[in-house]
Amino acid sequence: MKKLLLAAAVLAFSLLAGPSQAQISLSVNIGIQPSWGPTGYDHVEYYYIPDIQCYYYVPDHQFVYLRGGHWTFSRELPPAYRNFDLYHSHKEVINEPQAYLHFEEHRARFDHFKGEPHGQVFIRDSHEERYRDHWHDQHEANEEWRHRH
Repeated sequence: MKKLLLAAAVLAFSLLAGPSQAQISLSVNIGIQPSWGPTGYDHVEYYYIPDIQCYYYVPDHQFVYLRGGHWTFSRELPPAYRNFDLYHSHKEVINEPQAYLHFEEHRARFDHFKGEPHGQVFIRDSHEERYRDHWHDQHEANEEWRHRH
C-alpha cells in the first residue's frame, strides 16, 4: 500500500512539475531576440516592421514577406530593403501563430508607425540587467550583420 501511495505521489508531482518547466523554456526567449528588437518583452514570436511591411520570426531568425503574392521566409531582408536600418524603425510585437496571415489587420493597425522608432529602446542600447548576456552573446553576430549591410 505504501509503495502504491508513493508511486501515485511521484506521478502526481512529475505531472505538476513537468508542464511548468516546459512553460518556462517556451515563454522566455530574450536570448534569441535580435539586438534591434525593442526592450520589454520576455517572449516574442514575431515583430511586424511597418516601414517595410514584413515580419521577423524570432524562433527561426527569418524575415517573412510577400513576394509575388506568396509569403517568403528568408534570413535576409527582402531584396528591395537590403540596406534598411533595423535600428531606426518601429517594431510591433505579435505573439500569435502565423502572424503574417493577419497582415491586412496588422497593416491597418500599425502602418501609421512608419518612420522613427517612436521612443522604442532597442536591446542593443539597453542597460537592463536581463539583457546583459544578450549583448555579450550577440555582439559578434551584430558586428557581422553591420559589415554585410
